[in-house]
Amino acid sequence: MEGNYSAIVRFFQEGGMFIYPISVVFAIGILISIERWLFLSREKIRNVRAFDSFLPLLRTTDMEKMQLYTRESHAPVTRVIGCALDMMKVTKHRADIEHSMHEGMLETMPRLETRTGYLSVLANIATLLGLLGTIIGLIGAFTAVATADPAEKSTLLSQSISIAMNTTAFGLMAAIPLLVFHALLQNKTAAIVSSIEMAAVKFLNIMTYNREIYAGAPGFEVTQSETDKSE
Repeated sequence: MEGNYSAIVRFFQEGGMFIYPISVVFAIGILISIERWLFLSREKIRNVRAFDSFLPLLRTTDMEKMQLYTRESHAPVTRVIGCALDMMKVTKHRADIEHSMHEGMLETMPRLETRTGYLSVLANIATLLGLLGTIIGLIGAFTAVATADPAEKSTLLSQSISIAMNTTAFGLMAAIPLLVFHALLQNKTAAIVSSIEMAAVKFLNIMTYNREIYAGAPGFEVTQSETDKSE
């Protein structure tokens, strides 16, 4: 244990000044990853619970209770459905209601995707800082070979090479996990979006089946009502 600790300390001591900004970038990326993972996990659970509670109301087609539920719930899926219910006060065309739900999705997406894109940027920054540290270390190595005293040349050359290799290694050690976290969070966000889209389609299908909305061209519901009157 002590040997591992001393090796880590020596790694940082021999890595030069670029080890520290890479450490800061890595720490920021880890904090963003943890915050986003917890947030998306909470949103996923809240979405599932909200739609499970909303589904019995949807099957009864009680518009007042459905609107009341969507106003009280803050889950993304109920906010999207709430946009559809508001549009149904104006029109019964399925296409118009779909557009309204799409607008609700556009309002919801930024909250799900915010800060996730920073992880790929931070991974690139860590890699570039590692590369910059490598270049600085190589410059120091060439300077040591060209100008240093023969007695100090091997020591300076060893220190410069340590800076070059350690910063490259640590830059990659920081960048690779951040890219993995970025991919995981993107997949988690996509899964939440897919579940919202599935709930939206289910809402539209049930409403269409119960003739609360019409899938035909504009004016279809008027024709339908006139047909009912003629019968």
